[in-house]
Amino acid sequence: MRYGLIAGNGRFPLLALESAQRLGHDVTVIAIEEEASREVEAMARRCHWISLGQLGKLIDILKQEGISEVVMCGQVKHAKIFSSIRPDWRLAKLLFALRTRNTDALLGAVAKVLADEGIVLENSTSLLEPLLAKHGVLTRRAPDEQEEKNITYGRDVARRLGEFDIGQTVVVAECACVAVEAMEGTDATIERAGRIMSSLESLASTLSRCLTVVKVAKPDQDMRFDVPVVGVKTIEVMHKAGATCLAIDSGKCLLLDGAAVIEAADEASISIVAH
Repeated sequence: MRYGLIAGNGRFPLLALESAQRLGHDVTVIAIEEEASREVEAMARRCHWISLGQLGKLIDILKQEGISEVVMCGQVKHAKIFSSIRPDWRLAKLLFALRTRNTDALLGAVAKVLADEGIVLENSTSLLEPLLAKHGVLTRRAPDEQEEKNITYGRDVARRLGEFDIGQTVVVAECACVAVEAMEGTDATIERAGRIMSSLESLASTLSRCLTVVKVAKPDQDMRFDVPVVGVKTIEVMHKAGATCLAIDSGKCLLLDGAAVIEAADEASISIVAH
């Protein structure tokens, strides 16, 4: 099967490309200059580079390559989407028509433009389904009583935020919301929560310093883009920030480094549970 793979940042596109090649698919990579690693070009048989905002060039490449199915893998930082791009006329027209300027609205509109051109945007996890989190406690240590309370509270807060496409992650301590994700991304949110907790000297006796990170899919998560992702780096950031538990959605969150994520969590005595 012929695929187009739109590559953003991180290891997601590298793993997806490796999986596609192992399955015998013929893949053309369209790498985003502001985000993608040069490693993707070294791995790909065919690779084209485009800048953020070049929607017309993307469509032209896919048509020239005879591609009718495409996957979008890897993050494009939210702040860059709305600040760094120089839109061509096709994207400018699309942006002008948006009622809300959030990621879901933009990428959903891009998907519709592609569909109108006969190009189907497939689920971004279609090549990496074995890496989707399984249901249950994934680590040696299960969440303790307080962490379970934090998870229940945090999931409710995160779901509400997801309804407005604000972010997918909240960080909780003693059922108090310490930080919520916006455009900065999950790791930066966890780091901010750690800084906040370390500054609360006066509350040390009443508020536990241990943080619980809750990362959820949106209520109507579109698996074609912006799928929740956790990697070893996330565990490292959690450990440094003083977070002891991570709750994610089963079947909707990618463990990008596979078993290495669980191993890193076990080593740091961090509990991971997927609901």
